[in-house]
Amino acid sequence: MDRCRRLLERAQDHPSGLRFRELCDLADCFGFSLVRQRGSHHIYKRDGFRKLLNFQNSGGMAKAYQVRQLLSALEELGVL
Repeated sequence: MDRCRRLLERAQDHPSGLRFRELCDLADCFGFSLVRQRGSHHIYKRDGFRKLLNFQNSGGMAKAYQVRQLLSALEELGVL
């Protein structure tokens, strides 16, 4: 859980500095799972959460707005 907490802190402090793999790991930490992938689009879903999250790999980095969408989803779920 320590790694998850560090990733969460990095995402909150600097959303544009998170690597794509770290974004996927962070989603996994909080119960989201990859349901499908098509090209660069990775679609994540979580039981009890109606929205799908779409992540794209942009040269190895996560897109800042997608990091913020994950953080917003975690707030809606009451995790943050």
